[in-house]
Amino acid sequence: MVVEAILLSAGESSRMGKPKALLDWFGKPLVLAQAHALIEGGANRVIVVTGAHHNEISLAIADEPNTTIANNPHWIRGKTTSIKTGLDQLNPDCQTIIVLAVDQPRPAWVVNQALHSHIASQRPTTSPRHSGHGGHPLLFDISLLPELSNISEEREGLREVMKRYDQNMNRVYFDNPIVRFDLNTPEDYEAALTTYPPLSKKP
Repeated sequence: MVVEAILLSAGESSRMGKPKALLDWFGKPLVLAQAHALIEGGANRVIVVTGAHHNEISLAIADEPNTTIANNPHWIRGKTTSIKTGLDQLNPDCQTIIVLAVDQPRPAWVVNQALHSHIASQRPTTSPRHSGHGGHPLLFDISLLPELSNISEEREGLREVMKRYDQNMNRVYFDNPIVRFDLNTPEDYEAALTTYPPLSKKP
């Protein structure tokens, strides 16, 4: 099973006030910590999609094994352009696609649990769940590549595909709210430095 992850790191990070991808995440840049977690969680390769802060992020992950940088010159047009940039870089033998944003830190065990559930389910899409709400990362079978490549901002991006397969979606239920962690503001980041470590430990 060849698994590739798309790590979305193209945004301007205007609410954070500095590039989220370069936030210190327990001793390493967040983008690097995320890439490591995805690899340790089962991805064979991580495609880091850059945009607004391409040069700085590229330096942070330069020469990182099993990691590819894909620059999206159209990042300002929305997240869907970054997803498509990542999809364009997939290897022909890829069978499962993981999509995660850099501001959604996930420990390797969460990625691994979602991935194993996705493969075992043999369903086209997988979504982690917590307390009745969807989380991340999202996983897709490669058979959905044409549909994923056709997403748009106007049609809600990946949400359009997830809705289309709602009745046949694989839902992975977590007791841990970590599957919904999101770092949008400096306050989110400061709080996460305290709350993330205990939640990130594998149960």
